[in-house]
Amino acid sequence: MKKKLVIFGIGKIADVIYYYASSECKLEVAAFCADSEYVNADLFNGLPVVPFNEVEKLYPPYEFDMFIAVGYQDLNRLREKKCAEAMEKGYLLISIISPFCNLPSNVKVGWNCFIMPPAIIHPCTEIKNNVFVWSGAMLAHHSVIHDNCWLTSCCNISGNVTVGANTFIAVNATVGHSVKIGNNCFLGANSLVTKDLLNGGVVIAESSKPIRLTSSQFLRMSNFSSL
Repeated sequence: MKKKLVIFGIGKIADVIYYYASSECKLEVAAFCADSEYVNADLFNGLPVVPFNEVEKLYPPYEFDMFIAVGYQDLNRLREKKCAEAMEKGYLLISIISPFCNLPSNVKVGWNCFIMPPAIIHPCTEIKNNVFVWSGAMLAHHSVIHDNCWLTSCCNISGNVTVGANTFIAVNATVGHSVKIGNNCFLGANSLVTKDLLNGGVVIAESSKPIRLTSSQFLRMSNFSSL
């Protein structure tokens, strides 16, 4: 018999995970849990909230699976830590993959992964453990994403790329073909990486500079309103 699910987290990420788990993956979520100092309500999304240090007594791992719905704090190390603690308690960490992702059958996915549609994932790719892939992200053929990574919406990972563990790739960032990204890297929004990046590397694209005109002045001087 399929086990019910307990979600660790009571924040915005857990809100999103709960929607996909219950509405698209048709999983039966029984409860939420969080570290005791963050439990400030009895219910979340209408379900019980229990302290993490007591969860195995109320929702034992032989009857319930768990998913760690935590963000990318400290390059995903907090989520990595909570995954380890949940497994020490005996929980099986499942992955939540929307069926609308139409994942190719030969894509390998580890535990505690979350893949949101409409992510574009090619055949012959591998997503290791505890990796979050948000809507619109593209992961091309023969690429490997190592543990504890976060691929935000609309980032682009070209073919035959390796992304090291605990790496964060922001909105619209692009990694070129056959590039190797090291561990613990940060790729900012709109950044472009076409050469290998060493461990701990940071790539940031310069923000667009605002022009001196106000929006009303700009509209008067441009043809925007006539388009």
